[in-house]
Amino acid sequence: MNKDKLELASAERRNFLKLSATGAFTAALVAGAGGVLWSSEAAAQTAKEERERENAADHVMTIATAYVLGASRSYPIMQLDLKENIQNATNGKVYVKLAPGGQLGAGGSLVQKVQGGTIQAAQHSLSNFAPFASTVDLINMPYLCGSNQKFTNLVNSDTWKNEVHPKVEAAGFKALFYVVIDPRVVAVRQGGNAIITPGDMSGVKFRVPGSKMLQQYYRMAGANPTPVAWGETPSAIKQGVADALDPSVGALFVFGFKDILSHVTFTQAVPDSQVYSCNLEWFNSMPPDVQEGIMWGAEMTAHQNLAKVPSARAYAMAELNKAGVEFHSLSSDQLAEWESVGGYQNAEWDPFKTELAGSMDAFEKLVEAAGTQGKYYVHDA
Repeated sequence: MNKDKLELASAERRNFLKLSATGAFTAALVAGAGGVLWSSEAAAQTAKEERERENAADHVMTIATAYVLGASRSYPIMQLDLKENIQNATNGKVYVKLAPGGQLGAGGSLVQKVQGGTIQAAQHSLSNFAPFASTVDLINMPYLCGSNQKFTNLVNSDTWKNEVHPKVEAAGFKALFYVVIDPRVVAVRQGGNAIITPGDMSGVKFRVPGSKMLQQYYRMAGANPTPVAWGETPSAIKQGVADALDPSVGALFVFGFKDILSHVTFTQAVPDSQVYSCNLEWFNSMPPDVQEGIMWGAEMTAHQNLAKVPSARAYAMAELNKAGVEFHSLSSDQLAEWESVGGYQNAEWDPFKTELAGSMDAFEKLVEAAGTQGKYYVHDA
């Protein structure tokens, strides 16, 4: 690194620490995202603007996530946009304080904090939401809504809002918006062969999260499901404890898997989806115009998220490709083979359908909703 770059990095670090030390952590994040930390004057101006916004607001809304601010380049979580949109849509009545990068926790711990009212809102996967509102686990039903478009159709449908949202609200949550990331993939560790057909899964030790549904799906596809905690997954893949795993391409890049993988196949079985949830009691305590502004800010961010999906994927793929990872898209016949082996139409899924949807009829309504084009379009890999 040359002298100018070192001085620039040093100035950025100094200004970040200075802002953080004065309690202006969100201002430091905003300044960093805006690329103005190199200048003490610009950083101070950003801090002043944030301070004025917070002082002028009637309500402070803390939104926590597991992702650093720059993650949206490859994993379109859109937290800075959500902050900006909620602040503007409420005419400044709400000031959003961001807590990114897992500083307040991740996954299930964030869900608990929202439910308990420790924080007002958070981002987490729908799988982490399932223990609190089991119906949402239906998104892990293979080939129900694996593609981005089917997932978007489903969670924005009247059926989902009528069937699922009352259960989510009964658990104390308000769903702000659902975040499209991309479908889960089949990613193979370095030294492994490409997995193109279910037959290639035979004997593969496939890392799975805690979801019983995902474990059953990979067993049906011929693999040996191997539950591994997320934090231990990189070392498990490196050491061969597991041969393959299934996050989206964006997640594989964000979490540092690019140098330990060889092949990635787009099977489009299950979405790697997220949601921003809000504490329902807090939301209901807001004046009607503020509630409306929060939901309009969330809807604007949802539009931005859908538009960001292909460019985020392209960046993650380019970076993984540079590291030597090969990508495999499947033909409709190849996808049909995966679906016939593990898809939701198989009888093995019937107990899940009745348990999570309430009845087979209710489940069929969700199938119809996923397959019906809604008002939003999103790109699929």
